[in-house]
Amino acid sequence: MAEATTENVVTSYLSFQLGGEMFATDVGKVLEILELCPITKVPRSPEYMRGVINLRGKVLPVLDTRIKFGLNAAEDNVDTCIIVLDVNMDGGVIQLGALVDSVEEVLKLSAGDIEPPPSLGSRFNPEYMLGMVKQDDAFIMILNVDKVFDSSELIVAKETSETLQAEKQA
Repeated sequence: MAEATTENVVTSYLSFQLGGEMFATDVGKVLEILELCPITKVPRSPEYMRGVINLRGKVLPVLDTRIKFGLNAAEDNVDTCIIVLDVNMDGGVIQLGALVDSVEEVLKLSAGDIEPPPSLGSRFNPEYMLGMVKQDDAFIMILNVDKVFDSSELIVAKETSETLQAEKQA
C-alpha cells in the first residue's frame, strides 16, 4: 500500500477578507464565527485590542486584525464578524476573537497548492504566512495564526480576559 505524501494531504482553510485582501487560516484553529456584537472597550489596552465580549459566560478578548496588519481602520458593517480562534502560546492555548471584514468560504487545499510566501514585495510580515494560493486572478495569503498574534499580544489578551473574568465572578 502506497504511503500518502504531504503533497496529497488535503487541509481545509477558512478564507476571509481584510482591507480588500484575501486571507485564510487552518479550520483546525477556528472554533466558531460570530456575528458582530457589542464589544466592551478595555481602558489602557493596546490599540489593536478592540475589547472583550461575553461568549456564553466567558470573557473573550477581541483583536482588530486590520490594526494588527497596519491597515486603516474601517467602519464595521453587516459583513464584519469575529472569528474565534485557538492560538498556541508558550505551550498552552488561548482563545481570542479576530475581527475581520467578512468571512468568505472554506477552501480545501493540498500542500502542493500552496506556494511559499514572498520574501519581498508584500506589505505583510512574511513570518505571518504559511504561503499563498492563487485562486482565479487573486492571491489568498495562508496565515499562521500562532505567529500573527505573538506572545506579548496574547499575554495582554489572556491577562485582560482573566482579570475581567475574575471581576465578573467576584
